[in-house]
Amino acid sequence: MKIKCIVSYDGTLFAGYQVQPKLRTVQGELEGALKKLHKGHEVKVAASGRTDAGVHAVGQVIHFETPLNIPADRWGVALNSLLPADITVIDVAAASDDFHARFDAVGKEYRYTVLRSAQRNPFVRNYAYYYPYSLDLALIEAAKTHLMGTHDFTSFCSAKSEVEDRVRELRSIEVHEDGDKLIFSFIGNGFLYNMVRILTGTLLSVGAGEIAPDEIPEILKKKNRIYAGKTAPAHGLYLWEVFYN
Repeated sequence: MKIKCIVSYDGTLFAGYQVQPKLRTVQGELEGALKKLHKGHEVKVAASGRTDAGVHAVGQVIHFETPLNIPADRWGVALNSLLPADITVIDVAAASDDFHARFDAVGKEYRYTVLRSAQRNPFVRNYAYYYPYSLDLALIEAAKTHLMGTHDFTSFCSAKSEVEDRVRELRSIEVHEDGDKLIFSFIGNGFLYNMVRILTGTLLSVGAGEIAPDEIPEILKKKNRIYAGKTAPAHGLYLWEVFYN
């Protein structure tokens, strides 16, 4: 039986999603809970993708295979009784035998939260990037139009990325104010390592007047990380939703 779960987690105290020796990870906690439910037998979990240390998820999707005859709607209760407080399984369903959380995904939405208040807020320090500087949102709106569509995003991914094909489609970029927060939403068919954080950092640099909107096409064309803006910190980033056909 194959089970598909939607999982939310606070990434603050994790060394990322993927299992790493001697480090606390989201995958490690999920597989630890499943091991208890399976009386010591290991069960591997596959996810829609990895998130880095400090990055959060509202709608991460995972799947696993199990020989246990537990109704799908009971898996959430069973797992949540064993998971730590910073991970919650929010939805569970039986999946088809050929379903794969990663390879069947056709798109994702990431959101990035920026705090623009005059003073820091210690209660959101792990969940929003504090950026109290002046921003021209009209410049950001002008710049984002150059980023949407299908491009080689080499300039907007980490230089450490080992992926050779760096062509991705950005289907939507939305920027809206929510009180003293500025929320960036990115929807695309896939994202490269640090891509959303670099896109956000670059758009903030545009809003601050450090990069002109019409420089974006040239930055894309150069295919070199050094020409884009800074990488925004991990703690403002959320994997919001994963899309499937």
